[in-house]
Amino acid sequence: MRILQLCNKPPYPPIDGGSKAMHNLTRGLLAAGHQVKVLCISTPKQPLIPEDVPKDYAERTRIEGVFVDTTVNIVDAFTDLVTADNYNISRFFSPDMDIRLIRLLTEETFDVVQLESLFMTPYIPTLRRYTNARIVLRSHNLEHVIQDRIATGEKNFLKRPYRRFLAKQLQAYEMAVLDRVDGVAAISPSDADHFKAHGTRTPVVSIPFGVDLAEYELPPTRPGSRPTFFHLGSMDWLPNEEGIRWLLTSVWPRVVRKRPDARLHLAGNKMPADLLATELPGLTVKGRVKNAQTWMNGRQVMLVPLFSAGGMRVKIIEGMALGKAIISTTVGAEGIEHTDGKNILLADNATDFVKHILALHDEPEKAVSLGAEARRLVASHYSDERIVQDLEAFYKRLLKA
Repeated sequence: MRILQLCNKPPYPPIDGGSKAMHNLTRGLLAAGHQVKVLCISTPKQPLIPEDVPKDYAERTRIEGVFVDTTVNIVDAFTDLVTADNYNISRFFSPDMDIRLIRLLTEETFDVVQLESLFMTPYIPTLRRYTNARIVLRSHNLEHVIQDRIATGEKNFLKRPYRRFLAKQLQAYEMAVLDRVDGVAAISPSDADHFKAHGTRTPVVSIPFGVDLAEYELPPTRPGSRPTFFHLGSMDWLPNEEGIRWLLTSVWPRVVRKRPDARLHLAGNKMPADLLATELPGLTVKGRVKNAQTWMNGRQVMLVPLFSAGGMRVKIIEGMALGKAIISTTVGAEGIEHTDGKNILLADNATDFVKHILALHDEPEKAVSLGAEARRLVASHYSDERIVQDLEAFYKRLLKA
């Protein structure tokens, strides 16, 4: 198949959950013998730097980026509020990107156009005019669910109504998009069920994030040693920041009062200055790490205190692949075929979070056992090869329809 992959940011380098989800599918489709052309938005936050892209990857994907200033602009946001457009989506539309897309579609023929995330859907009208390819939305998150959960947790009574308005506006847009694409590849079964419940006739399947386990080498274990707790995630994503501030305020002080030797390490891109300066017993905070896998392998228990996320947490799958024990909220673990108490521990309040942390601190072998079961889960459900096969089958069905 000839596949055009339209990305809302560069899939290479794969430095966060979204770019990794895109990159892994690209790599898997290429390995399966398909032709993949990557056209991405190059953003101020995540620019495409051609010289940093491996030569073989660049040649096979013919990756190119078009700069789009997606920086939030208050004036534009207010204008869209007045005109009932959705600024979260409209800021990803660019005439330059549209022109490049038109030229590409007049020069080449594709079987499938894969829209990476809701943010690439403003280009659907152009795609319908210039190609007969099947258009598939690769849904990374239910964006309106994230916004609604953020609104629920918003403490500023002036911002809360605005966030609720944005959530409803996004929901209307997200559901309307279902009837404008030929298929939806949702990143989790729960997201797929949500789309189906809308009553759409558009085919919807679940195509989760996958990994190549050979790339996730297990570190040597140190029997009996106390585990180190950690969180790694981009801190310019509001749900991560919200969760970490809750962890440091409501959970960690209670842990170190009972276990003064407990250790918590936090790291992530765009770490806020006040968090970098936070001083709590047993706490170490740093910004972006050079190699995420190496950094995680030096620690044992991943904490995922998310309350307003959606979709599927890539970092949890990666942590599981590395044999890490995971303590997460129910929201954080959404979309993953987990079993509480077997391959993950769930906690939705501070008391339960503290309980689980203390249990793994006191009995390190439990952390080892959870991590081993988590890796087995990834091997059975989230291998790249299996996921790409499912996506291939879905595309073949759409092409026959």
